Amino acid sequence: MENQNDGENMSTTTPHSLADVANHNTRRPGTTPLGTGLEARGIHAWFGKHLALENVSLDFAAGTVTALIGPSGCGKSTFIRTLNRMHEFIPSAAMAGQVLLDGKDIYAPGTDVTKIRLQIGMVFQKPNPFPSMTIGENVLAGLKLAQLKVENKEELLEECLTRAGLWNEVKDRLDAHAGGLSGGQQQRLCIARSLAVNPKVLLMDEPCSALDPGSTLRIEDTIGKLAETMTIIIVTHNMQQAARVSDYTAFFLSDGGPGVLVEVGPTNEIFSRPKDERTENYVSGRFG
Repeated sequence: MENQNDGENMSTTTPHSLADVANHNTRRPGTTPLGTGLEARGIHAWFGKHLALENVSLDFAAGTVTALIGPSGCGKSTFIRTLNRMHEFIPSAAMAGQVLLDGKDIYAPGTDVTKIRLQIGMVFQKPNPFPSMTIGENVLAGLKLAQLKVENKEELLEECLTRAGLWNEVKDRLDAHAGGLSGGQQQRLCIARSLAVNPKVLLMDEPCSALDPGSTLRIEDTIGKLAETMTIIIVTHNMQQAARVSDYTAFFLSDGGPGVLVEVGPTNEIFSRPKDERTENYVSGRFG
């Protein structure tokens, strides 16, 4: 069983040290044309009559990693679920606003939601492979659900597992059940499963919170490599992680009301010279 690793102790982390981590982040946004990315415009979200998120607008450029940070309950996970319409699985949920993928609103009437979720994939906090399926079947499960056909499944299988940083660990046991993998391996398997349908955007909701430090670093390395070919948005409570992996950081806050976006900017600026006092107080560990 893997140890909890929900981030370093905030009280011992200064803005200066986080800025140092961000400045040592050598990843640079990709230069390959990947489309215009994802845009959120005036997002409001409700659960019943409760307004959970108010007027959030954010741009996510293609080929970049954006980290969403903020205290628990500030709407980060709610926001990320509106980006591929996953919040619609909750009966009482509602939203207003626009989410544009390459300039097209994913909430426009007549939009095929299944196709949207293929283009905007998601990796959850807890690894969720299909335990009764083999490792290979898990990777290809999305193709079957989407009724997509590929000429060479073995080649796709190797490609996705390689990109997810898992191929060398499982290549000799693809017929073994996924439930036998460690937590970190299961999470990378879920990433590989998302990659099989060739998404343009990958949403990650605290993907390392239940993993040990070694598995966390392998996931972070995978994120850096994947961002060369897609847009990645990651929710994390681990500010060291945000500083290590992201190009941009957005700070959310709920001060007794709905969650709002306080500030967004290049990650090294958010951790070294934030413009809003509330951001500075959060990244310095004064609250959160």
